[in-house]
Amino acid sequence: MALPSQKQYQYWGITAAIFIFLLWALSNVLTPFILGSVIAYFLDPIADRLEKLGLSRIMATIVITLSGILTFLLLFLLVVPTLIGQLGQLINTIGIIIQDLPQTWTSLKEWLSGRFPNLDSNGTFMVDQMTALGNAVQSRGGDLVAALLNSAQGIINIIILLIIVPVVTFYMLMDWDRMIAQVDNLLPRDHQETVRDLARQIDRTLASFIRGQGTVCLILGTYYAIALIIAGLNFGLIVGFIAGLISFIPYIGALVGGVLAIGLALFQWWGGDVVVDGETAQQSINWLRIGIVAGIFGFGQFFEGNILTPKLVGNSVGLHPVWLILALSVFGNLLGFVGMLVAVPIAAVMGVVARFLIERYKSGKLYKGHIGKSG
Repeated sequence: MALPSQKQYQYWGITAAIFIFLLWALSNVLTPFILGSVIAYFLDPIADRLEKLGLSRIMATIVITLSGILTFLLLFLLVVPTLIGQLGQLINTIGIIIQDLPQTWTSLKEWLSGRFPNLDSNGTFMVDQMTALGNAVQSRGGDLVAALLNSAQGIINIIILLIIVPVVTFYMLMDWDRMIAQVDNLLPRDHQETVRDLARQIDRTLASFIRGQGTVCLILGTYYAIALIIAGLNFGLIVGFIAGLISFIPYIGALVGGVLAIGLALFQWWGGDVVVDGETAQQSINWLRIGIVAGIFGFGQFFEGNILTPKLVGNSVGLHPVWLILALSVFGNLLGFVGMLVAVPIAAVMGVVARFLIERYKSGKLYKGHIGKSG
């Protein structure tokens, strides 16, 4: 005798509640395991392709693991030290920029007063707040970076991640197909085909988003970093890294990176008094360089929206930008870093299930009512 639907909903509801509670209670412990699972899911198609080329699953996993370790070591030796150095300098520079805002505000008031005499440009409170904010950022910024980098707990957590995540990824990748088969074997017989269909939709959504959007982020981050360095912008590498890292949130990566880059460009090429060979000279504003930086992000946004995202992600992902931002905010606030890791998969699952329930609702009596009934 089949279990009544109401009982099934109760059991699955209790299971979901226990799962969410365990995520919340064990978030710090689960971080390397969830991260390793995400990486294994990301790499599974590569392993499948290597198997088709004649390698066994274990050999394909070993090849991927060794390639990943080599890539990580190269990045760690060549890129990470520069990123950390630029990050510390960037924080100090932002503090200096904010500290100089009162003088910039005074110059702006003088310019406005000369052209618009009746305009009230009184802003003492704003100037005081900007001065205080600039002093705080400049004095505390370096200490904050040092504290994060030198924290014993932080170092221990990083070491744990560096050790556990590759191990978890290796075993998850090696046994991925077998684990999927085991999970499939545990599906309720009455709903097996329905669950399989939902799982395929979820997999397509995650594959399109995580793998496709991850490639988009990598390409954009590389483009922004190289282009800004060629343009001569200070901290071009770290700005490109930040812009590429958050490009999976539509428009946010280009907006944050563009504002940061243009702000740095204005600070770097705004002009003013400079000392050349012991003599003070007036340097004019370099609008060309500032325009080039703005153009880099304008082209990047055009390239992403019209070429990269349609080709690599597609239009059938089903994750609306607002839904994605909401999921990241909610799960990040509830579960911290683990919440950020599981936000996209859970959002995809909820989106697919919601569409499935809407289809069931529209095909049911509650939606159709008495339509179609004979008198």
